Amino acid sequence: MTLVSFDIDGTLVAGDPPGAVTLEMVQRAKARGYIVGSCSDRTLRDQSELWQRHAIEVDFVCLKHRLEDVRERFPARRYLHIGDTEVDRYYATRAGFEFCLVYELPAEGTQGWIF
Repeated sequence: MTLVSFDIDGTLVAGDPPGAVTLEMVQRAKARGYIVGSCSDRTLRDQSELWQRHAIEVDFVCLKHRLEDVRERFPARRYLHIGDTEVDRYYATRAGFEFCLVYELPAEGTQGWIF
């Protein structure tokens, strides 16, 4: 099982500013059975409303500094957080997640890619 956590602003196309991760990519992860959600500086309510606006049912929303709570809630083989800042990297690695800078995502199908 793989768990993928997305930062929102600067990471998702729906963020402010928009990032490189499309909502179609999020839906593909869900379709593969991945545990998917967001960990952001945005409030939990704001994160939930964003997903609802785009009709994507996520497994979790979390404040960035509480990423370790997600790891405790969901057993998985791989934990990955995709974000756009060193703050994202800090909290991801502190919680035992792999971290991928959104602008350095591996090419689809190569080692390290989420699918």
